[in-house]
Amino acid sequence: MVGAAEDGEQACALVRELRPDLVLMDIRMPLRDGIESTKTIKREHPETAVLILTTFAEDDYIVDALANGACGYMLKDLPALKIVESIRDAVKGQLMLPASVAAKLASRLAFLTKAPADVLDPNRLRQEMIRFTDREKKVILLMLEGRSNREMAEYLFMSEGTVKNYVSVIYQKIGTNDRAKALLLLQGLMREAEPTGGGED
Repeated sequence: MVGAAEDGEQACALVRELRPDLVLMDIRMPLRDGIESTKTIKREHPETAVLILTTFAEDDYIVDALANGACGYMLKDLPALKIVESIRDAVKGQLMLPASVAAKLASRLAFLTKAPADVLDPNRLRQEMIRFTDREKKVILLMLEGRSNREMAEYLFMSEGTVKNYVSVIYQKIGTNDRAKALLLLQGLMREAEPTGGGED
């Protein structure tokens, strides 16, 4: 070990000074978090590997870290020997993901690759003469979950500008420029829940 940092700013400064082969990066740190620090380090020193070692296993952290150049995402509750082996493998250029992290990432990728669930009522869409692409339907699903444009961009691996373009097209198709009204209109186009009871008419 050639250095230790107490926050993200210091981590970036130490990498500039010491040029290490590998950085072990936490997620939540003062001044600059691990995601932004990873992004800076990989931009300035692409030859330096950054391995995330943290207690946080949230999907967004995993995706953001890998999208910004981290070579792996490890959790601190792993056995010490496993962490040491992962560090050695990361230096060799291998992508390091424990099973629990890989499962979360696979779930996120599955959302992107499979056709969106058909929650919109095709009959209502035909009546309104509206047709959405699969990607627009995915954006709609995230909009109905209450996600912001920035959150949707991170979830879909798009730029925020691209998401805004999709949202604008959706607005145009349903005839509004207001987010709250758009959500109401989109909810009106959804399928009604199937009855679960088995009672008589």
